[in-house]
Amino acid sequence: MTQPKRSPPVPEDALFKTYIESHLKSAEIHEKAKNCFAGNGATAHVRILNPFRPYITHARGSRKWDVDGREYIDYTMGHGSLLLGHSHPAVVDAVCDQAAKGFHYGDNHELELEWASLIKEMVPSAERVEFFSCGQEANLMAIRLARIFTGRRKVLRFVENFHGWADPVVLPPTSPGVIAEDVTLIPYDLEKAERELATHTYALLMTEGGGAHMAGQVPLDKDFVRALPALARKYGTIWHLDEVVTGFRDDPGGYQAIAGVKPDLTSFGKIVSGGLPGGVLVGRADILQPFSADSPPGKQVKHSGTWNANPMTCAAAIACLTLVKSGEPQRAANRMAASLREKANPLLRKKGFNALLYGRSITHVYLGPLDREPEDETLPPTKSVENIMGMAPAKERLCLHLLQRGVSTLGGRLFVLSAVHTEEDIEKTVSALLESLKSMRGEGWAGLS
Repeated sequence: MTQPKRSPPVPEDALFKTYIESHLKSAEIHEKAKNCFAGNGATAHVRILNPFRPYITHARGSRKWDVDGREYIDYTMGHGSLLLGHSHPAVVDAVCDQAAKGFHYGDNHELELEWASLIKEMVPSAERVEFFSCGQEANLMAIRLARIFTGRRKVLRFVENFHGWADPVVLPPTSPGVIAEDVTLIPYDLEKAERELATHTYALLMTEGGGAHMAGQVPLDKDFVRALPALARKYGTIWHLDEVVTGFRDDPGGYQAIAGVKPDLTSFGKIVSGGLPGGVLVGRADILQPFSADSPPGKQVKHSGTWNANPMTCAAAIACLTLVKSGEPQRAANRMAASLREKANPLLRKKGFNALLYGRSITHVYLGPLDREPEDETLPPTKSVENIMGMAPAKERLCLHLLQRGVSTLGGRLFVLSAVHTEEDIEKTVSALLESLKSMRGEGWAGLS
């Protein structure tokens, strides 16, 4: 079903004018940034917004402040990395203490073992652990290890699943110039998956934890994911679960604990490193064996990285995961996420908006045709991937309206909850959401009601 579309508003409209006038210092900085950074003045694609996102000076708890002195309830939460909220005292203390001892030893240290041990304690599939600088690096290494282990080259992926921006994990038109011959994309369909795997040409089957885009904007059915390990094993393919987003977020054991599955390989990022840069690949000892210097030539991976398990990241990670393993931060974040959905959704229906919030501690925003009323709060009101991913200009407009009302989101697409968001935050957010959509309806945005 094709959704109604509207071109993004021109910069001269009332909202743009008001936004720029109330963010004058950010506007000034952004003009300089456009002459420095190729990406429309932003250093990450997700932070590109017309006319600009605010420039932040500091953050604490669930709030952050910009150069113009404006305060925001933050639902970006470090792109999902800050389950404990901004500047959690335990993490700050650990990082400051480590900074005084040394940033980088260029040698082995006990902190890396302590960090790995915490991961192994929470994740039963983690027979061995390897550290990286980010989750994407872990995903790339999963591909290399699977190719070595199986002697095959091809990678099987699901439509809309995101595993980073590097060549082996993206396809045109998202990334022009990438050669697609070693990567195959399929929908969430077990018959199609088996048809491909039965060719015995795939080294790796990659799956994004919870579903596509930040823990399930396009959700993953639990029965479907539970069928994948045996299916991959049947045809000699390694099954890799990408938990860069979902790792430790809703359960100490990650999405695999919620779904009750045991992947061959799992990648982690974001929360696993306590808010500092870091990535982790864990899994079966035999698959990670190529890291050993005892592996034969042609089967050995010489993995180096300047920042792998650096003491600063280790300190932050240990402080964070020590709290996370209790499960209380996850319960707190999920309580606030449930409160957001429970307060917003009835009012959205009452006001006649074609909108719904769904998900877990990452709550997604759906705008468009309401094809069903799901009983499961993790599901959108449609099975149409086109509709789920649609209304992008409207969501960008919603993002701008929310920012003007003191609520910071990732592109108007989702709310990342933390353990420190409060009911006061939720009340203000619901009010800002309704006011924003009301304003957009008045602006003539099609498809909202």
